[in-house]
Amino acid sequence: MSLDEEDPDLDFDAAGARERLVDAARLFDAGEYHDAHEAWEVLWLANEGADADFFKGLIQAAICLHHWRDGDQDGARMLYRGHRRYLAPFLPTHRGVDVAAFLEAMRAALDPLLRARPGELVAFPANGGPRVPFAEEGANP
Repeated sequence: MSLDEEDPDLDFDAAGARERLVDAARLFDAGEYHDAHEAWEVLWLANEGADADFFKGLIQAAICLHHWRDGDQDGARMLYRGHRRYLAPFLPTHRGVDVAAFLEAMRAALDPLLRARPGELVAFPANGGPRVPFAEEGANP
């Protein structure tokens, strides 16, 4: 049985996948990291192979920031490393996402946390986390 037969919510074409990707990016950009994770998870489950890894990387980035904001700095560090591993093969862009710019924005945002001494508390940025940049002109949600 295919994923589409198991769950009609996973039945979407390329345009539907693009819409879901952009919708999840909007959630991420608004700091709704758990909701972005849930939205990208639908795409992850509907894809196989490399594309599944792309969505898994976005999911891990979202949950990384969710953990950090909730005070789980160790969890955030672990997921930071994971999201980079999953997204690196998709440099510089994939599915319209500027992966290179996204990885750099995540690195810059998490730099204080990654440089912190063990046990040192690092506050989540007051101005929020990074955004998901799109490579196409005017494509940012």
